[in-house]
Amino acid sequence: MMAAIKENARSSLIVAGRVMNEAISFLVFIILDILDFILCYTYKVIDFIIEAEWKPCYCSSIKEVITSSGSILVSERGESKIVCLTSSSKLHLEEISDTLYTRPSLMAEVSKLTVNELKRRKFDNAGVIQQSCERLKNGSVRSTFTVNSTIVEMLQGKMGGQKPHDVTPRWSDCDCNTCNSWSSSCKDSLFVRVDGAKANFEEDVIFIHGFISSSAFWTETLFPNFSKAAKSKYRLFAVDLLGFGRSPKPSDSLYTIREHLEMIEKSVLEAHKVKSFHIVAHSLGCILALALAVKYPGSVKSLTLIAPPYFPTPKGEQATQHMMRRIAPRRVWPPIAFGASIACWYEHISRSVCLVICKNHRLWDFLTKLVTRNRIKTYLIEGFCCHTHNAAWHTLHNIICGTAGKIEGYLDMVRNKLKCEVTVFHGEDDELIPVECSYNVQSRIPRAHVKVVQKEDHITIVVRRQKSFARELEQIWNNST
Repeated sequence: MMAAIKENARSSLIVAGRVMNEAISFLVFIILDILDFILCYTYKVIDFIIEAEWKPCYCSSIKEVITSSGSILVSERGESKIVCLTSSSKLHLEEISDTLYTRPSLMAEVSKLTVNELKRRKFDNAGVIQQSCERLKNGSVRSTFTVNSTIVEMLQGKMGGQKPHDVTPRWSDCDCNTCNSWSSSCKDSLFVRVDGAKANFEEDVIFIHGFISSSAFWTETLFPNFSKAAKSKYRLFAVDLLGFGRSPKPSDSLYTIREHLEMIEKSVLEAHKVKSFHIVAHSLGCILALALAVKYPGSVKSLTLIAPPYFPTPKGEQATQHMMRRIAPRRVWPPIAFGASIACWYEHISRSVCLVICKNHRLWDFLTKLVTRNRIKTYLIEGFCCHTHNAAWHTLHNIICGTAGKIEGYLDMVRNKLKCEVTVFHGEDDELIPVECSYNVQSRIPRAHVKVVQKEDHITIVVRRQKSFARELEQIWNNST
């Protein structure tokens, strides 16, 4: 009897907590919607004052785009122009996530309703104009969709090969030597930390870190704990992904999966003549690992994924939007979900966070060492801070959200085309990427071995168990050999 009463009380508390979380979240995110709307115009003014121009953002007015034969017809506010795209830029367009410019909010919905009503009254013949455009194309139009002006302008400039990467940091980005060492180098390649066997190595291992992290996630945890035998046999590569750590952070990049993969190929596979390799990847890095494995199916000797973000899309839902709502649920609790929601839903608030944290990372590093009396390593803080807002924003949307519809295809290719061992690790207490994601991977790749580590979360699954995890990886590699 008492047990039943306790269980009912516990259930009631859970429901009450959930309702409270929903109510508080609703109010908080309404305020954040308004704040982001205000910051949009604030940054336009500041950018114009400091940089003599304001860069387009993803909450500016959308454009209707009609594609046909390598050209797109862009119409906005009654004006039209033709933008020519090469086959390469059309592929890039396909890799750009709609979540960049389609993130429903209270302010966005009110603004959209107001603008639509004004347009309806002012342009009653808009439908006739669109039909005329389609007739002008003689039925050759393949699709009609909406994109943001930022994408069109970046495609015209960068994808068309009209200008090199912009290496000048923005005023809101850090300009220290660590963050911008790449800009003074003639090499356009990632920062790669190489460890292990220098000569007479037998195999190669590529480590790919997760979102807002760096190669230090591996080099400060696992690399010192690999056995002498492993270091004499394996050549270990830990990369800083494009836009993170010490790697290039071009302000005109869209940070698509194509760009990330090409930089890994150029900086590791080609530069170090890697022919076959093991892959170890964490979180967002798992998506890049799968894409890399699919591109080189005969070269991968083992695939180890840690907390892979795979949420199967329910029938009738859009994959990108479903992924965004799962990883960024617009909730204040747990804190990691609140942080992910800020990073994913609010372009200008997240830029403000980067302005405070990333631009001043040297100050935060100093304060951390001062408070802790230099008793702890600050590599996680360094990895968290050493990126630009442009890199984090586009990577989050174009990799995690934008590839949501492709992951199943990647997993099916790994299941059918790759013969290597697949191992998935997940922390039982991971509040960002739930354990179900690893079992979702196993449902697509039945031979995958899933290991759930108790009392560990998204980060501590590696950081707090370096020695044991290093031994587990060595065992996986030995078995694969």
